[in-house]
Amino acid sequence: MIDAHRLRIFRAVVAEGSIGGAAAALGYTPSAVSQHIAGLQRETGLALVERSGRGIVPTDAGTTLAAESATVFDGLSRLDGLVADLRHGRAGTLRVAYFASAGAAWMPEIIAALGREFPDVRLDLRLIELAESDATPPDVEIYVESPETMGDRHGSLTPRPGFDAVPLVTEEYVVVVDEASPFAARSEVTLRELADGAWIDNDVARGPCREGLLRACTAAGFTPDFRVETHDYGTAMRFVAAGVGLTVVPALAVVELPAGVRAIAIAEPTPRRAIAVRRHHRAAHNPVADRVVELLYQQVRRTHGAAAL
Repeated sequence: MIDAHRLRIFRAVVAEGSIGGAAAALGYTPSAVSQHIAGLQRETGLALVERSGRGIVPTDAGTTLAAESATVFDGLSRLDGLVADLRHGRAGTLRVAYFASAGAAWMPEIIAALGREFPDVRLDLRLIELAESDATPPDVEIYVESPETMGDRHGSLTPRPGFDAVPLVTEEYVVVVDEASPFAARSEVTLRELADGAWIDNDVARGPCREGLLRACTAAGFTPDFRVETHDYGTAMRFVAAGVGLTVVPALAVVELPAGVRAIAIAEPTPRRAIAVRRHHRAAHNPVADRVVELLYQQVRRTHGAAAL
C-alpha cells in the first residue's frame, strides 16, 4: 500500500524540481523530505529519483508515477468536497412528502428550483396518500392538520415526535358545479343547499380533508349522498364537467379549473382545512430543507395571496 502522504511529498519534489524547493513549499526540513522519498521508494520497490549534479531529478518511473497519481489526488479532492457538501447538506438525499393537491399546485415549481440550485442533491418525493406506515420519516412534510385543530392559522398544531411544525395557510372549500347547474351563476351558496345534490367523492385517503368536510355537513344537518367515487380532485371535477354531479374541494384544488365548470364559495358553515409544514430534527440546519420551506411560502403567496401568511 502506497502512503498517500509520502506520494504528495514526492509530487511536490517533482513539481518544485528539488528537495529544497519542496521542503520550503511544504514547510518541512530537507532531511524530512528526503526520508519520505526514501520510504516511498522502499514501498514501491522503484527508483523514483536519481542524482543530477548537486540535485536530483525523477526517473522515468518517478515521472510516470507523479503524472498518473494526479487523477488519484483529483479524486480525493472531489471526495473531500463531497464530504463537506454532505456535512453541510448540499449533497445527498432529501426526503419530501406532500399531499396530492399540494403536489399538483406547488411542487413542480419548487422541485424545478431545487434542481437548478442544488444539482447534487437527490430528492426523494413521496405522496402522503400512498405512503407506507413503516417508511422512513421524511425530512420535510407538507400536510393537512386534523379537523380538531382546523381554524385560525395560528392555532396549535398536532405534535409529531422528532418534528417541528409551522402553519402555512387555512383555506376554505368551494363547490364545483357544471355550467348548466342552477348554482352556476351564483357567487355563494349555503352548504345546506347542496344537501340534495349528487355528490362526487374525491378523497381516496379518507383522511383529515374528508373528515373536516363531513363534520361541516353534519353541522348543516345532512350527510352527503356520494353517487360516484373518484380518487382525486382533478378527476372529480372532470366528472362534474360531464354533468354527473357536484364536488366540494379546497381552494388549492381550483387554482386551475377545467373547462365547463364553475367554483362557488360556500357559507353557513364554510368547510375549511389547515395546511402546515413540518421538518424533521435531522434536517434542522439543512440548507436544502431551508430552501424547500422558503419556496413553499412563495407558492402559498402565489395561490392564496399575501394575506394568507
